[in-house]
Amino acid sequence: MDLFEFQAGKDADASRPLAERMRPETLDLFAGQEHISGNNTLIRNAIENDRIFSMILWGPPGCGKTTLARIIANETSSNFIQISAVLSGVKDIRAVIEEAKHQQNLFRKRTILFVDEIHRFNKAQQDAFLKHVENGLITLIGATTENPSFEVIPALLSRCRVITLNRISQEDIASILERALKEEDKGLGKLNVTIETEAIHFLADIADGDARTALNGLEAVVSLLVSDKQDDHFKINLEDMENALQKKALLYDKAGDEHYNLISAFHKSLRGSDPDAALYWLGRMLSAGEDPLYVARRMVRFSSEDIGNADPSALQVAMNAMEAFRFLGHPEGDLALAHAAVYLATAPKSNSIYTAYNNVLDVIDKTGALPVPLIIRNAPTKLMKDLEYGKGYKYAHDFKDAFTPQEYLPDKLAGRIYYHPSDRGYEKEIKHRLELWRKLKKKSRD
Repeated sequence: MDLFEFQAGKDADASRPLAERMRPETLDLFAGQEHISGNNTLIRNAIENDRIFSMILWGPPGCGKTTLARIIANETSSNFIQISAVLSGVKDIRAVIEEAKHQQNLFRKRTILFVDEIHRFNKAQQDAFLKHVENGLITLIGATTENPSFEVIPALLSRCRVITLNRISQEDIASILERALKEEDKGLGKLNVTIETEAIHFLADIADGDARTALNGLEAVVSLLVSDKQDDHFKINLEDMENALQKKALLYDKAGDEHYNLISAFHKSLRGSDPDAALYWLGRMLSAGEDPLYVARRMVRFSSEDIGNADPSALQVAMNAMEAFRFLGHPEGDLALAHAAVYLATAPKSNSIYTAYNNVLDVIDKTGALPVPLIIRNAPTKLMKDLEYGKGYKYAHDFKDAFTPQEYLPDKLAGRIYYHPSDRGYEKEIKHRLELWRKLKKKSRD
């Protein structure tokens, strides 16, 4: 049985992986999840008041789900048992229940059961918890990288609160790595190692929000350098990091020129209807650590600026890609962005809406706040009667094809045309429709 009883304060054996040794034991050291660890947050209050409730911790790998569960064990007066859903079955769950009863009867101590990868349990295995979570024999803490709404049975989900953990930011990953280098008892402090800023940022970038990956990478680099060098002190540079991790740093500065160069290349590739180049520049940005939602926002903008009504579905595709990435995250969500990039690159192009709107803004700047024509103003009934607001207004749906010639612009701008649809894609149909309507309006004015 894969049953692990965690004991707080256990000696940090140097033979254990660095990521395991560096797990924080208090909420104050828990980095990257301020919405959980901050003052007056639900979890902090529950821990400080020793009123832990059953919960499902949902978040990407390496974001601190197991660490948070162990912090709860450290800072509360509960018996803590950890099992993995990958290796455990109903028999193991029954053994946990018996242990929980033993702790309750002999020591008046409640049991917190931490189930790693709880989404791997089938319905029958999850059902086995229900009664005991309901009566309070065990406080269940499940950890999952999958959406609990789909992977945890409703009956169990209703007895737990879902706590969402975020991908750890690169800044917080860098802080975790720096603490590991300084910490003497559990970290690498006794080795007297320092690291160049660009090297630690590179490692934080490729870790992609996973603190475990970052610490494992740091340990691998240090182990390699320690075995190769005889100095009492050494500094890790970018080349050392690249050699140890067998990954080349891509030239990219999210706050500098290269950021704008790459997004410009991506945008122009979309506009130029080159899906191959668009995919390449998308891959370059995502591989170098660009914020995927920034790229998604640019595609949403592009769909209106460069495609518009030539393909009205383009905006929907871009929005759906952005939401798909929010739902899936890295790396699964990257494919949704690639999907949208190819669609936008191969869609018919038109900047007619972009041009029309800019022309309108220019006219507004020059003419100021022209009054709304009386016939299309909104006003109380008495005003409409006294001032003839709305007099002469024609309700479009009362006419054939729901159209009747009528002026909606201010008198000073009557007859102005700003939107000139192209002959491409769906705009060709819009152009034909507008030409007919505009001829009728011109005839009515004449």
